[in-house]
Amino acid sequence: MENKKKSYTELDVWKESRILVKEVYLITKNFPREELYGIISQIQRSAISIPSNIAEGCGRNNHKDSLQFFYVARGSLYELETQLTLSFDLAYVNQEQFDQILTLIEKCKKLLNGFIRYYKQF
Repeated sequence: MENKKKSYTELDVWKESRILVKEVYLITKNFPREELYGIISQIQRSAISIPSNIAEGCGRNNHKDSLQFFYVARGSLYELETQLTLSFDLAYVNQEQFDQILTLIEKCKKLLNGFIRYYKQF
């Protein structure tokens, strides 16, 4: 498989998920401090899980194991989307921030779904 020769760091889905993590950290800086161990921690862990699971999946020797990690990354994207929606409901993020981060999440979803489809061919 061609992707096996390529490092995960060259994958667009991994690169875009890193951008998403950075944006999540920038947004959560403005959350109330009482949420530090609540929703801030949860959001940041979900975001970090995305590129981390993509990397771990690429590092596996077993095709089935690799796919499982990619599915976990996809689940973390949906978890992150839900947590940010709740943050919007709580007025921790404004409409502009919410729209911007949702655009990044959608981009990552499309890239990850495409990568999973591609990976399943082999």
